[in-house]
Amino acid sequence: MSHEEPTGPARHGFPFARPLWIPALALAFVQVVGTRVASGHQTGRVGLDWLGYLLLLAGPALLLFRRRSPVVVAAATCGVTLLYITLGYPYGPVFASLVVAFFSAVAAGHRRAVPAIALVFFAGHTLIGQWLYRYLPPSGDGRASWAETSAAGAWLLAVLAAAELYRVRREQIARDRRERAAAEHRKADEERMRIARELHDVLAHSISVINVQAGVALALMDERPEQARTALVTIKAASKEALGEVRQVLSTLRAPGEAPRSPAPGLDRLPELVEQAGSAGLKAQVTVDGAPAPLPPGVDLAAFRIVQEALTNIVRHSGSRAARIRLGYRPGSVEVTVEDDGPAVAGGETGGGNGLVGMRERTAALGGTLEAGPRPDGGFRVRALLPIVAPGVSGGGTEAPYGPTPGRSAPAARLENPPSLAVRPVDPTAPTAPPAPPAVRSATAEPPSWDRADRPTPADGAAEATEFTQAAEATEEHP
Repeated sequence: MSHEEPTGPARHGFPFARPLWIPALALAFVQVVGTRVASGHQTGRVGLDWLGYLLLLAGPALLLFRRRSPVVVAAATCGVTLLYITLGYPYGPVFASLVVAFFSAVAAGHRRAVPAIALVFFAGHTLIGQWLYRYLPPSGDGRASWAETSAAGAWLLAVLAAAELYRVRREQIARDRRERAAAEHRKADEERMRIARELHDVLAHSISVINVQAGVALALMDERPEQARTALVTIKAASKEALGEVRQVLSTLRAPGEAPRSPAPGLDRLPELVEQAGSAGLKAQVTVDGAPAPLPPGVDLAAFRIVQEALTNIVRHSGSRAARIRLGYRPGSVEVTVEDDGPAVAGGETGGGNGLVGMRERTAALGGTLEAGPRPDGGFRVRALLPIVAPGVSGGGTEAPYGPTPGRSAPAARLENPPSLAVRPVDPTAPTAPPAPPAVRSATAEPPSWDRADRPTPADGAAEATEFTQAAEATEEHP
């Protein structure tokens, strides 16, 4: 919560609209009572009368307007204090109003006017103490020593220095508050974008699989009901998995700050992803280069989502029914490559999509690089290089002290035998219906998932995900 004073017209209105009178009243009490007590020990000064009390109250009264006109109040308070000294009244805490006026003016940014007013006050005080004392009350008053005059000058310098430090400190506090507020806003925006990316990746992949299998089921329902039943089983499995992941994402919205109930997906679930792609008619082959190593949770999730989105784009926008996935483990990094042989299919929408944008955002957030574009010999390639070195570790390429994600085995346990990841070949004699017409992917355009103009906002994604969750729950209750 910010405790800065609100700004606006109320600041320049009637002075009693704000509780300025409370410190002014306290200061008036201190000046009157303190000077009254101090006058008992100054027999050579003029006794307090109605004018003396009026001058003691004038300073605190002027401070009621210090926010409205800080320089004018500082000058007027200086004049009142000089007049009090000129009339020979007893010394005491009459200078307190002057100190508060100087602090207020300097804090308001009037760094040149306040030293000028202080110089005028010091000149007047010196003139009275060194020369004009002969003509002013009280009679018989002696000349002030230069030590006393120097002490008065040093006191003024100390007040000005303290006022400047007070101003700098106030500005630093205000700047820190603004920076914290901006950091909180950035963090909230990044979290919303992360949730939007997760929803997009989960829904785009699962719905693509469901769309293809629904077309197969409709085409084979009358002639080959058993194969149509298989397609419906695949739809049910894909929707159930998507429902679980959507629930996991939405749980961060409903209960922020709580640990997820299930671990985030990673490369250990790559066999499931390959199997889903196979059910959509895409045969994926996985190759592992290097010794598989445990990945940090963020890198593991990013690698999984990049492969997921790349396979989704191949299903939707490529005529190829085969894809190659290569995982390259290097010291301090992991390389993920997904490519197909093309060609791009016609009959769909064209334009930039949200899928590649999400891949680049994930990669950039981890300090990696992503390349996506047509291959020289045809097809399309997505290649991401993700660092697995802890942020802030420099020198020697020392890997971060990350271990396997809790609740999930290391990726190497599933990737020791890459050929086992390939989908079992489909019976070539069994007739299959072609998948739903996908969108065109040109050689110069990014493979679209959603149009950039229709890029979902976090609120839209959360609403759609909630509807998807409710529909899936109803399907599970009434299969």
